[in-house]
Amino acid sequence: MNGNHQKFAEGLLQYLNDSPTAYHAVENAAALLRENGFQELNETESWSLQKNGRYFVVKNSSAVIAFTVGEGDLGKEGFRIIGAHTDSPALKIKPGPCTVTPDGYVKVNVEVYGGAILQTWFDRPLAVAGRVIVKENGALREKLIQIDKPVFMIPNLCIHFHRDMNEKSSCNRQTEILPLLSMKEEGLEKEDYLPALLQEETGIDKGELVDYELFLYEYQKGIFTGKKQEFISAPRIDDLSMVYAGLIALMEAETGECCQVLAAFDNEEVGSTTAQGANSGLLLHILNRICKNLGLSDEGYFQAVANSTSISADLAHAVHPNYSDKHDTENRPVLGGGPVIKYSASQRYATTAWSAAYFADACESAGVPYQKFVNRNDVVGGSTIGPALSGLTTIPTVDIGAPILAMHSIREFGAVADMEYTGAAFLAYYEGGRP
Repeated sequence: MNGNHQKFAEGLLQYLNDSPTAYHAVENAAALLRENGFQELNETESWSLQKNGRYFVVKNSSAVIAFTVGEGDLGKEGFRIIGAHTDSPALKIKPGPCTVTPDGYVKVNVEVYGGAILQTWFDRPLAVAGRVIVKENGALREKLIQIDKPVFMIPNLCIHFHRDMNEKSSCNRQTEILPLLSMKEEGLEKEDYLPALLQEETGIDKGELVDYELFLYEYQKGIFTGKKQEFISAPRIDDLSMVYAGLIALMEAETGECCQVLAAFDNEEVGSTTAQGANSGLLLHILNRICKNLGLSDEGYFQAVANSTSISADLAHAVHPNYSDKHDTENRPVLGGGPVIKYSASQRYATTAWSAAYFADACESAGVPYQKFVNRNDVVGGSTIGPALSGLTTIPTVDIGAPILAMHSIREFGAVADMEYTGAAFLAYYEGGRP
């Protein structure tokens, strides 16, 4: 691995390993921000912002917006925004969490969150994390939990009972992805298994448990791989790698004339239409509040928005060595080639010629390469927060991302260099002059 990428890569891998859910990703982001002089603000309290101040706001424990107040006239200089998302495809535990089969197996009842590649969840040791709501001394409290043990497993059916398994790889979401927890225990009813596990592993009294949002995740940690350890194989690269790159850039950026913003939203994988998602009023409310707190009028706020730019930072599809025909013949990003600007005539990405140009300029200022991507005409790609970000704010937005393979697998695969290249481009974007 190139020494220039080592520190960034190690920090990224630690962040990925420490952040099994969006809640933990935000908790760890908040810790990094505090360590670097950012002050947490509460939406329910009065704010008193200062020039050169560094602040952040957490929403629903799963989204965070951090910003630095610039030295210039905000109405004229505007906002420089990087948007990303904290969630990833996963298996979420349902209410009525456990089932006991007639044969004595205890299975966990789950639903699929986002567009997971379900086959990759089989035969993997799975742990559990998320948040629970408890009632202590008559008051409701939120607690983040992480049982970082290989507690669950979804065993595959043997090939002897499924001879065409390699030809028919689909699975039934209701019946075939239920993880095994244990064998039946005398004295436990089916509704007792999960509360008993939580009490045993976290100390949370099952009598105080009110509700939960718990997700299964792969117990095995991310690693560096490849002949020169130039690759990263880890869960949740999409999109925590871009959250981390944005965090590092914001923390390292010199305060400029504009207001530098990082917005890490939740629920992108399921459409973003939540209070903490990109397709909500969250970012606009924060931008408006910043302007009003700094003494701008409504006219000044609208002027600030009109003078702003943004980046939607998600991941991009690298050309796969075994499926190279899935890409357009002329736009073929590869691992190690730098961040990718993503285009879509149907506006599944928000990129315009103008927004692509200011990101390309940031890459050139940082001395990093960049690539371009557009889907084949007969392949429908995914979307990002970009259209919501630009549509709600009316701020020009470019969709970009580091290229990876195995997107939405339980483990994704990318080049270390691309992650650091993207972080360097973000830093140049924050510190650059108005485009």
